[in-house]
Amino acid sequence: MRILLHICCGNCAIYPVKILREQQHEVTGFFFNPNIHPYQEFSKRLATAKDYSQRVDLPVIYDEEYRLDEFLANVAQDPASRCEYCYRSRLLATAREAQRQNQDGFTTTLLYSRYQRHDDIVAYGHKLADEFNLTFHYDDYRVGWNEGIKISKEMGLYRQQYCGCIYSERDRYLPRNRKH
Repeated sequence: MRILLHICCGNCAIYPVKILREQQHEVTGFFFNPNIHPYQEFSKRLATAKDYSQRVDLPVIYDEEYRLDEFLANVAQDPASRCEYCYRSRLLATAREAQRQNQDGFTTTLLYSRYQRHDDIVAYGHKLADEFNLTFHYDDYRVGWNEGIKISKEMGLYRQQYCGCIYSERDRYLPRNRKH
């Protein structure tokens, strides 16, 4: 199957790309991340995705637009629901791009993270697959969490310390007794 893989970062792509290739799928990456803050972090993640894709000969479509204003406009009234917007915007863009690229299906590296709401991602992926007449390829890539980390360290890839948005940066670095 021809699969468009949404890539949130190079590190998170390692294990899914390995598994998809082992399953004999033709994989193309799609870097689309409208939530990353600050811009320097966005740039590092983009550069790391490019570095990784070159090393493993992975064709990738890059959306390099920095969409912080759009992200904030959609989540500022209810930051607690930001992940839902993030999942939906990324998966919608991926499904649209998969259809444009005449792919058979799509999936996302968000399924690799232990920190994401896995069931929400899967449910929305299947909904979009029906809407766009595509297949949402599901695998629980979390089983390869440690392997992906090990390989990314061996490759010397930049490893981010938070999910990506301004709120996750706050949650990562602000002492717990000072939040909000």
